[in-house]
Amino acid sequence: MDRLAVTFDKSRTAFAPRETVYGTIRWNLDASPRHLELSLFWYTTGKGTRDVGVVQTQRLDKPGAHGTKDFSFTLPESPYSFSGRLISLIWALELTSSPGSEIARQEITVSPTGREVILDTPR
Repeated sequence: MDRLAVTFDKSRTAFAPRETVYGTIRWNLDASPRHLELSLFWYTTGKGTRDVGVVQTQRLDKPGAHGTKDFSFTLPESPYSFSGRLISLIWALELTSSPGSEIARQEITVSPTGREVILDTPR
């Protein structure tokens, strides 16, 4: 087992705007952290400055060294997941422990079609 893990109900990773994402976090650490934090966010990659938008965070204080907990997040209307020639926007859920350097990140797709939008820019 990974030390930190994020899993989704029915192993889904594609969601529509305003849909609720359900899943479970799992942790198996050597010692109890002060807290665990699960964040729903998006970020851009590619040319230019990296943008990040944190939509919501759930915090679990004094969780113990091992355990599981169910979570849910309701997605916003936008932005959609997309890829273009110069920039992409990626959605993810990230679980971190504090103190510690453990991180578990799972990417998801957010769009009305269940697929990322591919931007076809003219050359």
